[in-house]
Amino acid sequence: MLPPEANKKLKAWIRSRHLIYSGNFCLFQTINYATIERFEDCIKCLGGTIIYVKPLRKIWLGKHRQVLLYEIKASLLIPKNQTKEYWAKYGGFYHRFDERG
Repeated sequence: MLPPEANKKLKAWIRSRHLIYSGNFCLFQTINYATIERFEDCIKCLGGTIIYVKPLRKIWLGKHRQVLLYEIKASLLIPKNQTKEYWAKYGGFYHRFDERG
């Protein structure tokens, strides 16, 4: 994966509220394990590091289906981080799966 494509994917996750920033760290939440691998590829392509992947809780999708929600914490310390600036403009402080957001 090339860096422009990785930036494009990160920006899409920011708009969909899957990705937020907390200090110098990216926090990504998803219910799809394959998406974790795509996120990891993007972070590594941009010179970052995955700190942890952990299951948070089970959430309901519809009436009859529960899925596991994963959280991924990554460090992306690059000069003039375009995605962090993009998040400041278009992102939010809560994930799409947060009860409060």
